[in-house]
Amino acid sequence: MTRAEIVALLVQEGERLLKAPKSLIVFTGDEDSDRLLNDLDGHPHAFVLACVMDRQIKAKRAWMIPYLFSQKLGGFGFATLQELSLARVTELMTEPEPLHRFPTRMSENFYLAVQRIAHDYRGNASQIWANQPSSAEVVYRFLQFHGVGRKIATMAANILAREFKVPFADYYSIDVSVDVQVRRVFTRLGLARAEDDVEEITYLARAFHPVFPGLLDFPAWEIGVKWCRPQNPTCNQCMMRKVCPPATDGSAARAGP
Repeated sequence: MTRAEIVALLVQEGERLLKAPKSLIVFTGDEDSDRLLNDLDGHPHAFVLACVMDRQIKAKRAWMIPYLFSQKLGGFGFATLQELSLARVTELMTEPEPLHRFPTRMSENFYLAVQRIAHDYRGNASQIWANQPSSAEVVYRFLQFHGVGRKIATMAANILAREFKVPFADYYSIDVSVDVQVRRVFTRLGLARAEDDVEEITYLARAFHPVFPGLLDFPAWEIGVKWCRPQNPTCNQCMMRKVCPPATDGSAARAGP
């Protein structure tokens, strides 16, 4: 099986997810929290603020923060958020217990994100992705939020396209969001070298599927979470078992992280 054929299988799975009907996205596993995060019509800022919070803690915990704020505030309307001072945001973020590993820094990021939505998008965060913009424009807009780097910006654009079915003019600038799962799967499939860094893997994905590099992201991530674990991978259950070198040559059990 050639590398091109392996990539084609990942692309096929990515396209299946992209074309699948829209459904409720499970971000946290909490029904009320997920309902808020899925409400792009009424509370698009909840999704954006959750993306801003998704840093250096487990994703589910970060994505719960908008809902936890809403419980403390009695709602999550943007007008209410816009009236909050930085001191008040810090209080909500830290008391009675911190909602984030870095409450002071993330309080500032939360506060500045609200101000940017208010000033740049007239209080409507959905303007970030309205009117079928280019993928580069959407990624750029997320990068303007304090504390958001390329990984989160491309992740946000990818979720909007893949899960929320938001139409973009193109998908060229939505990269893979390289994490330990994507790196491990790319390496074990023989698509990347163990020593490749984030930038190298990003460019590999662009070379593999230039029209939408990020299409490879979720299939690789899901394989890493479900089957291709660092130790004791369950290769016999993996969708790539027939083409993965460690699975076919029997070396999977001793494969490294």
